[in-house]
Amino acid sequence: MPYWDGYGMGAWGFVVMTVSMVLFWVLIIAAIVAVVRYLGRTGRVERGTGRAEEILAERFARGDIDEEEYRRRLQALSEHDRRRT
Repeated sequence: MPYWDGYGMGAWGFVVMTVSMVLFWVLIIAAIVAVVRYLGRTGRVERGTGRAEEILAERFARGDIDEEEYRRRLQALSEHDRRRT
């Protein structure tokens, strides 16, 4: 019998193959996105103290806190940064 007389993969075989290939690529892309987001998040955590110092400087510049409190909090941030490393 020739190939096309029912001994081939059939329509369902092509459907399953297509769906499985789409799922494969979706999983690959999702894994790449997850890795990029994870690496981006860990980078922000390491730079967190710098952002805290910027906020503290902005509050001092606006007059929300006085110089004594600014220096005390800046020292606390630097001590926290030294303990973390």
